[in-house]
Amino acid sequence: MKFTETRGNAEGFQPEVPFSEAILNPSASYGGLYVPESLPAIDAAFFEANKAAAYPELAEKILKMFEIDIDDAVIEEALALYQKFDDPEDTTPVVQIEEDLFVNELYHGPTRAFKDMALQPFGYILSDLAKKIGKKYLILAATSGDTGPATLEAFAGKENIQVACLYPKGGTSDVQRLQMVTEAAPNLKVIGIEGNFDDAQSALKSLLASDTFKAQLQKSHISLSAANSVNFGRIIFQIIYHIRSYLALLQKGVIENGEKIYITVPSGNFGNALGAYYAKKMGLPIEKILITSNANNVLAELINKGEYDIRNKKLILTNSPAMDILKSSNVERVLFDKFGAARTKEMMDALTHENRYTLTPEELAALQEDFAAIDSDDAYGQKIIKRYADKGYVMDPHTATCLKAYEDLKEKDLPMVICSTAEWTKFAPTMLMAIEGNSEKRSDLEALHEISEKLGIEITPRVKSLFDKEIVHRDVVEKDAIESKILQFIQS
Repeated sequence: MKFTETRGNAEGFQPEVPFSEAILNPSASYGGLYVPESLPAIDAAFFEANKAAAYPELAEKILKMFEIDIDDAVIEEALALYQKFDDPEDTTPVVQIEEDLFVNELYHGPTRAFKDMALQPFGYILSDLAKKIGKKYLILAATSGDTGPATLEAFAGKENIQVACLYPKGGTSDVQRLQMVTEAAPNLKVIGIEGNFDDAQSALKSLLASDTFKAQLQKSHISLSAANSVNFGRIIFQIIYHIRSYLALLQKGVIENGEKIYITVPSGNFGNALGAYYAKKMGLPIEKILITSNANNVLAELINKGEYDIRNKKLILTNSPAMDILKSSNVERVLFDKFGAARTKEMMDALTHENRYTLTPEELAALQEDFAAIDSDDAYGQKIIKRYADKGYVMDPHTATCLKAYEDLKEKDLPMVICSTAEWTKFAPTMLMAIEGNSEKRSDLEALHEISEKLGIEITPRVKSLFDKEIVHRDVVEKDAIESKILQFIQS
């Protein structure tokens, strides 16, 4: 399978590249992204044949349908990393919480967030490619809290790989920060920045597109890649668990083969939603993909009004920090799929230079064929967390936003699967305030133990151990010092 570019082809770039090239060098022409030229098809026969398949088996079948240029043995070794998950046979349990509402629990990996689902196998494949071609790579990652820990975990100690991870100071939970700053592998560098996630992601995209930065890296014989979902190596793995959730409902007898479902995604950078969109295009019977936003409601405004306008917006720090994003990268891939490269470039250029773009009425109607969206606030999320904790189910603040879609966007009497993207342990102070119904914010450690005692649930051992680990990475820099700090790291 070949990959093409979302903003068209510029001089110096190949018009189409194989999967290996797209993940090793994810920055495409004009700052665009790589996308597959076509998608494989799945149908009722596929669902029937695979409804009882273990997750690694299903993942291998789907990856091979994409005909990626990765050796079968490498794919098998990469997928064997799911053995590190709570239940390797069922890495993403689908749990019923209402008669027609199910939770796709995507957080049962080593860093307790859905990013492990993609980054564990992706990290193995990318590092294997680097070794085979005899090149050293610097992997950049920008995080709002979960990509960073998952990237560092995936690449720690890997040959031919160094990682520089950017996180916004004060923009993550303490557990997420500790997951990053205590990583001791010598090939990892974690840098806090004075700014928000959009600043971190903008810095990453700027460095990926910077010829001068790449030239500096070449002096040390290092090439450049990325672990954020701008890299399609992340997205291809995020398609799989949406398909698995459908098969789980089929296996449980909740649906008949071919019956449609809703999938609801709490969305920030839109990679998870994009995975669902591609699954739908491949043939997964999805009625609509429902997007939930927090107070940073750019995605809801785009899907409901056809306007992406951040001219007068400032990023709001909320209880669901992974969704605290104003520039959502993966929307671009949907725009390309629906409207083509020229129109996508026009809109992305407008966003860069004018901080806005607007869909035509016809374009908005095309977007709404697949998506509906709604936003909520922290007060709503806390109410939902308490409601379900009282019923015996504990969900994190991001997952809680999905109930807004369940309550307000569900137009047909069909089952709904919501994506639970992180374990409660990563947001314990917020969880405790919701459960107790007050505004007294405790430390992460205190809140973890309080919740564990109140609800009779265990703290994940790896999370508990973080508070005894040595802090290795203490750098916090201004945005204009990021490049020099990274260069200092690779040259040390």
